[in-house]
Amino acid sequence: MGIKKDIKLAFKLVKDAVSSRKVSRLLRERREAGVELPANHFKIAVYFADGPVNMYQMRQWYKPLARLAETWPVLVLSRTGGGTLTLLEESPLPVAHVRKVSDLEDVIADQDIRIVFYVNQNARNFQMMRYGRRWHVFINHGESDKMYMVTNQFKAYDYSFVAGDAALARLNKVLWDYDFDKRAIKIGRPQADYFTGELPYAPDERQVVLYAPTWEGDRPAAAYGSIATHGVALVSALLGTGRHRVIYRPHPRSGVIDSVYAAANKQIIASIEAANARDSSAQHIYDTGADLGWQLSAADVAIVDISAMVYDRLATGKPLMVTRPLNPVAQIDTSGYLSDCEWLHSADAADVVADVDRLTHDPTAEARLAVWVQRYFGDTTPGAATARFHAAVQHLMDEWERFAALHAGEPEVVDERGMLEGSDGNSEEASEGASEDTEGSDAA
Repeated sequence: MGIKKDIKLAFKLVKDAVSSRKVSRLLRERREAGVELPANHFKIAVYFADGPVNMYQMRQWYKPLARLAETWPVLVLSRTGGGTLTLLEESPLPVAHVRKVSDLEDVIADQDIRIVFYVNQNARNFQMMRYGRRWHVFINHGESDKMYMVTNQFKAYDYSFVAGDAALARLNKVLWDYDFDKRAIKIGRPQADYFTGELPYAPDERQVVLYAPTWEGDRPAAAYGSIATHGVALVSALLGTGRHRVIYRPHPRSGVIDSVYAAANKQIIASIEAANARDSSAQHIYDTGADLGWQLSAADVAIVDISAMVYDRLATGKPLMVTRPLNPVAQIDTSGYLSDCEWLHSADAADVVADVDRLTHDPTAEARLAVWVQRYFGDTTPGAATARFHAAVQHLMDEWERFAALHAGEPEVVDERGMLEGSDGNSEEASEGASEDTEGSDAA
């Protein structure tokens, strides 16, 4: 196992070195074409130390951050070559490739960064967090009741933007001596204001069911994925009715650890292709697109695993079911929505059509859902979350101005040794996609 792991790591390092050279060439071409980052321009940075495999963590923030950038210029700081290549291709925000700490220091010196956002808990976040005189803010990449959402790592940041009352109650159980009133700011789910997009099918009388499972997880306690336990049976049942349209959106990491899980994923994809071949009007969708939004708003019913997808769907206020993990040691927080949700057990997956029909016409379930929507996200009126997000940023900008005035004239001191232990400040610490927050890799 050790040799195999070393070979895999070596392959990733070589792959990222190649990507870094491609990035360097692209950036050089841009400079030669006169396309450079304006100096002293950006006020907000988004720090991303991962590669393409975790790009979904950035993608869900593209639209809210692009809107924010209309007021406060936003720059993405990307540490890996592969991640930077992807960001340069698709990000609506400017991107700086900061492979080395010295690269990072150059950007910091050249810009007026006052707020730094973090979308995950990558260990290399600390290479950025050593810089004072700016607010380091954890914005996460989704709201959920997974154990990742109650990590003590929240304390490392100056502030955290959280969705609502449910998040505060969850954190209050585990974060001792934490000033929630000051450091945890409720913003709702601004991404929900952008749950739109062109549909890849022509709407008709078919009922649309979204099945969006997460990956298998890297430990039993986080084994929330349902593809191998529920997925094949439930998708087969829905494909067979002739009155449902399935949107299948698996997590991009599905099957990376468990070959059985990977095989089940392939089986579902093949069954969708076969169903469309039999009836082209069915227009079932195997969705791997970068944009997440239209799927959540277009589906009449959603079936999701314990992941951020539960709460993204919850923000729409539309019917959903949550798959019950088959592994008995999978940790489930039943103090929140999961204590009152519509569970789908693996034994009932083949009979999912009856559950979908029942849920579609259940006013009691609809009323119960509305209570939880309010608890998790507050006001979900279109635009309300975006307004709270912008107000939170404005508050931090005002606080920055206040502290800058208090400390005017004082030199900034940076501890040149304040980086990850063993780092020389110039090496690529993490291989492509080697995020430390595998628990948080949950948004399908």
